[in-house]
Amino acid sequence: MTLALLPPRRQGSRPAAEAPTAPPDRARRFPRALPWLLAAGVLAQAAVRLWFAWARTGPAANPDETGYLLAARLLAGGPGGDLSGNTFYQGGYPLVLAPAYWFSHEPATVYTTVMAINAVLGALLFPLGYAAARRFGLARRSALPLAFAAALLPATTFFGAFALADAVLPTLVLAWLLALDRFVRGGRALDAALASLVASCTAAVHTRGSVLLAVHCAALLVTALPGRRRIRAVLAGGAVAVAGYAAGAALNAHIRAELYPRGTRDLAGILTSRLTTVPGQEWALSGAAGQLWYLIVSTWGLAGAGLVAVAAVLARRRAPAADRIMAGVLLAATCGIAYASSAALPDEHRVGNFAYGRYLACVALVYALAGAAALMRLATGRAVGLAAACALLLGGSGVWVAAYAGERLRTHVFIGFDFPEVTFLTADRGALHLREATLAALALLCGLLVASRLNRTALTAVALAGVNLAALAFVMGPHARRVPAEPPLAGPASGGVVTDASLNWAVRTALMYPVWWTRLGTFDVRAGRPPAPGVCTVVVPLPEGTRPEASWPAHPAGWRPHAGRFWSLGWVGWHDPSCAGPAQ
Repeated sequence: MTLALLPPRRQGSRPAAEAPTAPPDRARRFPRALPWLLAAGVLAQAAVRLWFAWARTGPAANPDETGYLLAARLLAGGPGGDLSGNTFYQGGYPLVLAPAYWFSHEPATVYTTVMAINAVLGALLFPLGYAAARRFGLARRSALPLAFAAALLPATTFFGAFALADAVLPTLVLAWLLALDRFVRGGRALDAALASLVASCTAAVHTRGSVLLAVHCAALLVTALPGRRRIRAVLAGGAVAVAGYAAGAALNAHIRAELYPRGTRDLAGILTSRLTTVPGQEWALSGAAGQLWYLIVSTWGLAGAGLVAVAAVLARRRAPAADRIMAGVLLAATCGIAYASSAALPDEHRVGNFAYGRYLACVALVYALAGAAALMRLATGRAVGLAAACALLLGGSGVWVAAYAGERLRTHVFIGFDFPEVTFLTADRGALHLREATLAALALLCGLLVASRLNRTALTAVALAGVNLAALAFVMGPHARRVPAEPPLAGPASGGVVTDASLNWAVRTALMYPVWWTRLGTFDVRAGRPPAPGVCTVVVPLPEGTRPEASWPAHPAGWRPHAGRFWSLGWVGWHDPSCAGPAQ
């Protein structure tokens, strides 16, 4: 993971991006100011993230956001819900969000607190990115602005505006890589334990973390080979990994039992079928290629340069053993996530099945920093060669995606949420333009390469930060006025709430979070019997052309309808006016 990743420099040469050595008095002052600069940068990063997320007061990416928010509410002692049949949303991220419910139950307030938590955890990518840039061989004065600019990549910022595990995964992954790199080089048991702790936490947050944990355990075994004299440290790290995984499994088992009483979506079955059939392998490999294509495009080509640099270290036999181990760890984690997530992804007839960036967003920053450091440190000829290799990798992966998907890139559903960076590059929110996005990313890479040749680190950092902020502004739109959503149901927040068995799942899911005071139950309006005692609201579907008053012919006397709408799906909440008083 270090950019001793780069070949040794010739004697007498100086990297183009590094300024001449500062005067001794100035060099001594900079380390003293470094903690303050890092702290100020973290505050600035958090402010930028919170500013982009400020107008949002409720979940939009359902059922994912609702799954995490319900689990957090459950862990905070509140009511859960029934998410049976959905993908299982693990408990590590909800555990971090649970304190948001300690201060308020009001949905908009809780959601804003979640956005603040995301912003702070995302802002930690700046000091972590600085540490990574230093290990990639950059001087302090180069690493600091570059890390700040790279931390604003949409891949590490966009998902922080949603209650998704992707908001914290980049921070966890980079922290794990730094801790593991420290152990591989120093062999200390404390570093092995820290890396194992972070890896096991990542596994508790998302299934992608399970891939990282497997790679982590393999790295521990490699360092324990005969002659390495690290058996005790490896055993300590292994013990922490096992204990952490067991704790995460227990947490997830509790959430699964409470929120998924009738089971979850069988992604393991989909994965098995893909791994054991030729068409399944074609799907998985093509989807992995599409994720690599998106990883490079979403970082304006920098991740492609980083991928080539890391692969070169792994292939170079004379490279230090620690460098090769970390290069293998990073590549194995990347390819493992891309392949496994693609193999387990159900065919939803959307363009995102073939090119998708969310799953590899957790490694985007480390590759972008590796690529930027390589471009800045290498001589001009080699830097141009690195950019050319990136272009070949990007073009090859793009051709693979186009050849496999074919017309499906145009006939399947395009969801802008799946393509935030691509919509910015092509200025089209309604379709995937594979070739145009590829060329635009390569153009930006060339621009960053030119900036790095001008011996001005600040210019490269400003250019990168400017592109990142422009992309975020385009994708997330102009900063809207904060308007809390109105309660979806009429009447006070009290009493039981049930939904008809025939209600669309999307409506039921969207109601679970704003109905914060009780767990949604089920009710069959066709049975003709009244709701159970204590039920104050019954939600029923509203077929097109039907008046709200006619949506429940057998409603009890005195009950009143209140029509609502989610995603053009009609429904009616029937409320008992006799229910009043504060929520219990």
